[in-house]
Amino acid sequence: AIGAMVDAAVVMIENAHQHLEQRTRALGREVSDPERWQTLTEAAAEVAPALFFSLLIIALSFVPVFMLEAQEGRMFTPLAWTKTWAMVASAALAITLVPVLMGYWIRGRFRDESEQPLSRWLMAAYRPVLSLALRHSWLVLGSALVLLLATAWPWSRIGSEFMPELEEGDLLYMPTTLPSLSPAEAQALLQRTDRMIRSIPEVEQVFGKIGRADTATDPAPLTMIEAVVRFKPEHQWRAGLDRTELLAELDRAVSLPGVSNAWVPPILNRINMQVSGIRTPLGVRVTGPDLDSIGAEADRIASLLQTLPGTRSAFAERTASARYLEIEPDREALARHGMSMVQLQSLLAIAVGGAPVTVAVEARQRYPIALRLAQHWRDSPEALANLPVQTPSGSQVPLSALARLTLADGPPMIRSENARLASHVFVELEPGADLNGYIERANAALTETIALQPGHALEWVGSYQALARAEARLQIAIPLTLAIVFVLLYFIFGRVFESALVMLSLPLAVVGGVWLMWLLDYQMSVATAVGFIALIGVAAEFGVIMLIYLDAAVG
Repeated sequence: AIGAMVDAAVVMIENAHQHLEQRTRALGREVSDPERWQTLTEAAAEVAPALFFSLLIIALSFVPVFMLEAQEGRMFTPLAWTKTWAMVASAALAITLVPVLMGYWIRGRFRDESEQPLSRWLMAAYRPVLSLALRHSWLVLGSALVLLLATAWPWSRIGSEFMPELEEGDLLYMPTTLPSLSPAEAQALLQRTDRMIRSIPEVEQVFGKIGRADTATDPAPLTMIEAVVRFKPEHQWRAGLDRTELLAELDRAVSLPGVSNAWVPPILNRINMQVSGIRTPLGVRVTGPDLDSIGAEADRIASLLQTLPGTRSAFAERTASARYLEIEPDREALARHGMSMVQLQSLLAIAVGGAPVTVAVEARQRYPIALRLAQHWRDSPEALANLPVQTPSGSQVPLSALARLTLADGPPMIRSENARLASHVFVELEPGADLNGYIERANAALTETIALQPGHALEWVGSYQALARAEARLQIAIPLTLAIVFVLLYFIFGRVFESALVMLSLPLAVVGGVWLMWLLDYQMSVATAVGFIALIGVAAEFGVIMLIYLDAAVG
């Protein structure tokens, strides 16, 4: 915004210098103070209205950004507000403060542009090019049209993504394992994967954790490993090795049966989990009436997606792979021993889950004390079956005499979305993969191969959901903004021809950006769309300024 803020003042001062030079040349002497003020007033009045509206056009060009919502809106709306208020303030100051300051500060002898070395060199370089273009105007127009039409070729080959991936430096390794993994096996797996990652020469440090904090706000299962990988400075890497190749080498090094790898930047991962609830940038949500059927559908979808080009990994949540110990009270046995269901359930709740019994006070600190069975009793179904239970008569009987203890499979967690049971397929794409193109291929393959059962549905979540939302907004906002810009241009010139001329120049302004994106292998994202929006506003301003001087020269 800083460069655009000074544009109006530059044009205003340059026009004032031209008027003063012409006035000095016509009088054959230096202008007097009243004549100088009069000349500056005429110069300011000549360009002020057009400059004011041209700056407003830049401000209004950011209207599409204000229509963004959710994550993209929170990211770019402060930028849009900042530039909008800067342009509004610049427009107001350009027609009020700048003319007054010119009257006080523009003094002395005014030299002709031909006497300025830099101006003389620029005009000497530009005039032959301009003369050549005007002599071959149809060739120039035809070349511009051909270049504009040819831009459709690189545009069709530019991929899409929601936001460009930031280079965070560190990397987060988040594999997915089977929910039936025991705590001891999970700890061994964590240590093993850490050693595998550390074996890569470019890795400086690995810090892994498993499980979750003792809080309801951290629903991570025991099988969710999170390892932060810190790399050495890039000048210490092996020659010719870039980040993409290093990531592929890490993925090959940490290859274990039953483990699906996911490598994501730490900050991006936290944003994804907060926004969509999945640990990868892209995923498929399957909803249905029961967990078994949606788990089967998710497995089929993951197997299909794994075979698609552009997929690095695809792994379905296991909806029924955890092991549970079910304790079913025997009512007849309880009646024989004089016990009630409530008494047995209270005993089990305290023995297995624990219950607070008192609070220890030490000075000004308090420590809650809970009572429950020792770890070896709770970890072993056989030991728990032999747990002695005291009956109301005073006798002790094993728990197996009062209830049936069985091991059963069940879901490690129950997800729901809009009151429907849900399961996710986590999808990680290859670096540089076209998001929209991948979704089109995946939808075609899913439609052709997988027939969902009645009552089931699937939808894409994560970055594609955000990209589709932003595209839908921009498809409405950008044409509306262009219509507003055209109306403002008509207010400036008062004729349709000049307004249409500026509007027709706007597509040509983005040609260079499209070709550079294709040459540099950049993806089209919300960030690049915001950049093109800003470019269109500046291009409209330049068109207005050029037509102002052309009208003055012709007039």
